[in-house]
Amino acid sequence: MNIDDIMKDIAKHTAKAVAHYWQTRSAQRRKQEDSGKADQGLRSAVTGGAQMDGFIDLFTKLITHAGIPEQCIFRKKAVELPGFFRPTKEWDLLIIRNRTLIAAIEAKSQVGPSFGNNFNNRTEEAMGSALDLWTAFRQHAYLESPQPFLGYFFMLEDCEASNRTVSVQEPHFKVFSEFVGASYMRRYELFCRKLVLERHYTASAFITSSVTDGIKGEFKTPADDLSVERFAKVLVAHLSTFI
Repeated sequence: MNIDDIMKDIAKHTAKAVAHYWQTRSAQRRKQEDSGKADQGLRSAVTGGAQMDGFIDLFTKLITHAGIPEQCIFRKKAVELPGFFRPTKEWDLLIIRNRTLIAAIEAKSQVGPSFGNNFNNRTEEAMGSALDLWTAFRQHAYLESPQPFLGYFFMLEDCEASNRTVSVQEPHFKVFSEFVGASYMRRYELFCRKLVLERHYTASAFITSSVTDGIKGEFKTPADDLSVERFAKVLVAHLSTFI
């Protein structure tokens, strides 16, 4: 299989990763409940680190088939980069070759029911990580590395609560019009798009999936400019300059 074959079947590979996510989450929750800690089941499902492995596997496959040696790809171990506002930050996937930072990728998700607080946490985390990296880059923390690819992937649970209209509080000033009447799903779409628009991230992908259909690999792409295919194309194009 070459890079063109992977790109052609990107939807199939993404579906496999989606199914892995929901299957792993379900298994983690059952394990927690079987251990007599059912009240922590949701917490376990959210914090377990293996759910996103399918997506990291997909990105790894893209990277290696684009011509980057596997030994240059770091996941789970040796994933720390120096920060500017903090000593280090762990990334979900790094590409480092010949002491050159080529790419850093974050892969995150959110399921209900607490969309409100988690939305704020996720957005602040993503923006803070980008600011920290680019400031450290400006200060030559990554030696003489050229500008790296910074990627942000996000999957949101597609459910009634994530599709429901959310009110906004405007005690002093009006919020931007695109947020008025926007659901959390719409808010995440806007967020992922603005991360790229404001050049905090090189590329961003946003997909949604329900717990019932997701376990079969089904997912949706709310916006074409935030598709996994587009994300992959930008990543592969960046890697081509390092082959």
